[in-house]
Amino acid sequence: MIEALRYYWIIARGYRLNPWNSPYIRWRFETFFGPEAAPLDARKFFALSWKYRAQMEEFIAWVGQRRREQRAHR
Repeated sequence: MIEALRYYWIIARGYRLNPWNSPYIRWRFETFFGPEAAPLDARKFFALSWKYRAQMEEFIAWVGQRRREQRAHR
């Protein structure tokens, strides 16, 4: 959960209260979900986040692992 919040805090900068308007998050959702995420609004953002929560959790775990490995090399 902490990794998910950390990742969200970083990527939603400037759009933390309305992440569906973030250009980066829009791009990420369109890349991850394909055409299903093209017209992204609040309702679709939360619906896709809930529907694919398992895959998103795996992605967040992978991001956390990458961050830890990067810190270990410093």
